[in-house]
Amino acid sequence: MKPDMKGRASTMPGAGRLAGAAVIGYVLLTAGGALHAADTFKGRQLYTTNCVTCHGATGKSVIPGAPNLGLGDGMMRPDFTLLNAIRSGKNAMPAFRGILSDRDIMDVIAYMRTLH
Repeated sequence: MKPDMKGRASTMPGAGRLAGAAVIGYVLLTAGGALHAADTFKGRQLYTTNCVTCHGATGKSVIPGAPNLGLGDGMMRPDFTLLNAIRSGKNAMPAFRGILSDRDIMDVIAYMRTLH
């Protein structure tokens, strides 16, 4: 066995660097809770509570200025872009930062993607 930089025996060359890179990658991916399987059931509940009044039960807007949530009206944007838009709000839409967690918003986005 070849000793590592601290004099310990290492059975796999570069194992420490590989493990360190894996930990760093995991931390970066999970920062802010963005890495998880979206829950469309929970997203539907949150959508019904927070969004349906303006965006309608099927994603077709019911008030002027609210975008339709079909694929042609912005749903082709990346999740992170939609997450930031929902966090910040726009025009009559309130900002949901502090009201819904990022996980909740990602669940809503996953549900909205089923409305096309």
